[in-house]
Parts: sequence; structure tokens; C-alpha cells
Amino acid sequence: MPLTVVVVDDHAGFRRAARAFLELEGFDVIGEADDGASALSVTRELRPELVLLDVALPDSSGFEVARKLADDRSQVILTSSREHRDLGRRVRESGALGFVPKDELSGSALRRLLDRQ
Repeated sequence: MPLTVVVVDDHAGFRRAARAFLELEGFDVIGEADDGASALSVTRELRPELVLLDVALPDSSGFEVARKLADDRSQVILTSSREHRDLGRRVRESGALGFVPKDELSGSALRRLLDRQ
């Protein structure tokens, strides 16, 4: 069974590209959200196995959303156009599995983080 995913990013173009790319890589993208409030709502409604979550959202930070999802069934992987070394401690403290830069997003990168859990 394909891993179910919700993609959260305020840029519709990135959400479309991530959806297409992840589906080609064998993931099942079951939902999208463009801000923190809708991310929490969609995730709690759809209960995906994975949330790909941008760190910069218009109404909150991805770190804050990740902390709020920490007790849910969904695993969280953060993403950003910024590099990990700029965000390291905050990623760890958020409860997320890890971080993948947007320009390095791949099914194998996500699976490596999921396999480490």
C-alpha cells in the first residue's frame, strides 16, 4: 500500500509539483493545505501517515504546527528553501522526523527519514 501524504505549503505551485512528483514516486497524496490552521484540520480529518510541511506558513510556523501534530498518528517531515544548517535545532525540537530541502525533495529522501524512526 502506498504511504499516504498531506502536502502543506503556501505556494500552490510547489504543492502541485510536490503532489505530482510524490505520486510518481509511489506515494498517495490525499490532501493539501496552504496554512497552519488548514494543515491541522486536514491532517486530523484525513489522518495521513506523513505530512510534508513547509517551515514558513502565512499564519504560523511549520515548527509550531509540527509540535501540535506530535501526538497524532501522522509523521512530519519539514521542508523549506532554506538549508537545514539554518534550522537544525528548531527541527529537532519540533518533534518532526527531520528536514528535506525543497530542492532535494525525493521519495528516497523521505523514505530515509521514515526508516530512521
